[in-house]
Amino acid sequence: MIDLLLAQQPLAELILVNAILAYSQYIALRAGVFSLATAGLASIGAYTAAVLTVRWGVPMPLGLAAAALAGAAAGGLLALPLARLRGVFQAIATLAFVQIVLSLALYAEPLTGGAMGMNGLPRTVQGWHLLGVFALVLYLVFALSRGGVGRAFDTIRQEETVAVSLGIRVVRYHRLAFALSGAIAGLGGGVMAHRNYSLVPEDFGFPLLVSVLTFVVLGGRAAVLGPLAGAAVLTALPELARPLADYRLAVNGLLMVLFIVYLPHGVVDTVLLQARRLRLAARQRAGEVRA
Repeated sequence: MIDLLLAQQPLAELILVNAILAYSQYIALRAGVFSLATAGLASIGAYTAAVLTVRWGVPMPLGLAAAALAGAAAGGLLALPLARLRGVFQAIATLAFVQIVLSLALYAEPLTGGAMGMNGLPRTVQGWHLLGVFALVLYLVFALSRGGVGRAFDTIRQEETVAVSLGIRVVRYHRLAFALSGAIAGLGGGVMAHRNYSLVPEDFGFPLLVSVLTFVVLGGRAAVLGPLAGAAVLTALPELARPLADYRLAVNGLLMVLFIVYLPHGVVDTVLLQARRLRLAARQRAGEVRA
């Protein structure tokens, strides 16, 4: 039994890494920002952590902190020109940002290794490190969702006009969402750099962009546990069903289409909605009986 659990440790670690990246996407979507920049922000964090560790021998904790700060800074700067865009224009602009970041990683060959990437990276992140980083991110998202910032995000996402009428400064909260999303993505990228033995620009291309978006769409865009559920299902499914492993991107895309059509709220949000309806129906029946 212990051997079986140990054999699944790499899968569990991969789920945690993907869940961290999914929470970056979750923060942006919850604030009503249609951002696809998570892959680019994660790339910035990953190369920041890898360069600091390999070139200058910076310890892993400081490398992760620098990765989060670099991601937050990039997200904050990205928000300046994009905070006033909406919908598909915001998505296209963030998609262009990802392409720019990947191009810079290719051009900065002396620092990043260019197309060949950085190889022979020391694996300094262990399973309990990943668990600690994930717990920190989950706590941050929980705390955020229960506070005024989470309520402001929800109001903006549901109806921006109402948010403005309530005095909520939409642009300011969009910038905050970009910065928080960047910090979490940078942290996730830093974890990837310290966990993987190599780092190439393709790691942060279109497949990762689609995957993190699918994690949130499948899991749920409102419930805090939604991204974790989506990352767990979509990461474990191809690994457990080995014949599907080579078709991960196609499976993710197909599942995203099916869930958008037949389960638009995602798994966790749908379960919570059904539970709420059942509780409401039970209360109404109890009220009718007492009456």
